[in-house]
Amino acid sequence: MKNTTIGTLKKSGYTYLPVKEEIKKNLKIKLEQGEDLFPGIYGYETTVIPDIVRALLSGHNILFLGLRGQAKTKLARMIVNLLDDYIPVVEGSEINDHPFHPISRYAKDKIEKLGDETPVTWLHRSDRYVEKLATPDVSIADLLGDLDPIKALSLKTGFDNEYSIHYGLIPRSNRSIFAINELPDLQARIQVALLNILEENDIQIRGFKLKLPLDLFFVFTANPEDYTQRGNIITPLKDRIESQILTHYPEGIQVSLQITEHEAKLSDFQRKYIRIPGVLQQIVEQIAFSARESELIDEKSGVSARMSIAARELLYSAVERRMLINKEKTAVARLSDLLSVVPALTGKMELVFEGEQLGAYEVALTLINDAIQKQIVQYFPKVQELKKKLNPKYLDSYNWFAKGNEIILDADASSAAYKNVLQKIPGTESLVQSFDKDDRLFGIECLLHHIASANTIQKDWMDNRIIFKDQLASMLNDLNIESN
Repeated sequence: MKNTTIGTLKKSGYTYLPVKEEIKKNLKIKLEQGEDLFPGIYGYETTVIPDIVRALLSGHNILFLGLRGQAKTKLARMIVNLLDDYIPVVEGSEINDHPFHPISRYAKDKIEKLGDETPVTWLHRSDRYVEKLATPDVSIADLLGDLDPIKALSLKTGFDNEYSIHYGLIPRSNRSIFAINELPDLQARIQVALLNILEENDIQIRGFKLKLPLDLFFVFTANPEDYTQRGNIITPLKDRIESQILTHYPEGIQVSLQITEHEAKLSDFQRKYIRIPGVLQQIVEQIAFSARESELIDEKSGVSARMSIAARELLYSAVERRMLINKEKTAVARLSDLLSVVPALTGKMELVFEGEQLGAYEVALTLINDAIQKQIVQYFPKVQELKKKLNPKYLDSYNWFAKGNEIILDADASSAAYKNVLQKIPGTESLVQSFDKDDRLFGIECLLHHIASANTIQKDWMDNRIIFKDQLASMLNDLNIESN
């Protein structure tokens, strides 16, 4: 970076590398050194990442194809880490001309005039990633450029001069990574304009006789749903994108937990003073898995990993809110706090007809109930034995509810009140031994959900509360009240 002119750059022995060769060179070094190529990306170690590496070593442009929330854009942005820290650019060039291989009229004229004294500036790799969201209003001028009449008049160059061109995003991204997100949303006629760039690495602007041998690495992202819903990728363009890499959702809860832990935006206070039991963390992740399997949700749209991330953040905030209300210094999350994550679910699901009839809120509660049961069932014996007979281990707890007792778990209740309510239930101690000692109260709450899942007792989600009671006992109590 001490070289400030073409002359000093030549003396330093600096060599020119096209952007794809530059990426390949740095990729080989990182592979040989065993570096993590995509830190913070989990679950793709044996699937997506090897595909990316092979594509980069082959010098391929890439299309990431996958449902929402599968880190497609994040992967594209991280490829910039494979670029050199800095590259030399002819000072004043709009399209990042290389001092040894200028392609614009501006750079060529400047080098012809100044020779080895031509000033050189250095461009950091963070400035060599350009991203464009494909929307129906994107024009060819936006991407490639157009003749600028005002520029032509002010420079007195006329419309047949290269100096009259206002370059678009793609030429300005020369020697860089150019990413287009949601490619199918780009109008077909605009996609056609990309064909020559991918095949010949040059552009045409308004029929202007111009050949710009651009040096670019293209990354595209697309959602399979877009092929039928909003548009499609034209066949000739798909044919020119050498590698199409399929992304996917996490294959297991543990990978999903890693993603959420890495991505969730939590304050230092929340991390220090709030504890989320491990089982509850798994339940939050299970909600997304249950949603992806649900017949109430359109599987073609997918369920983003952002659902679990947003749910985790809301869960922490719900506990923090309770701490502030009750003036508590530390707190542990509860199953009843899952009511707070509903807003993270309702906006991230595309419901089918049956789901719309039920309503987003009820679908969210259905998913929460399903996730709870799938994660806690391993901790308890079956509630009912053969011939639907109640397991004797649950008899004390059931009889207590059968006498008309009920449990109301208020999400805003203090830790002391929460403890007093749960300790009223007899016969729970032996059933929660598989939980850590500090999580036994949480285990009792799980136990109530487990019993309710077998319809032995009734569970009602009501606003900020969960109520557990015996349905028959409640009916009898109501009849007694009416008769009196």
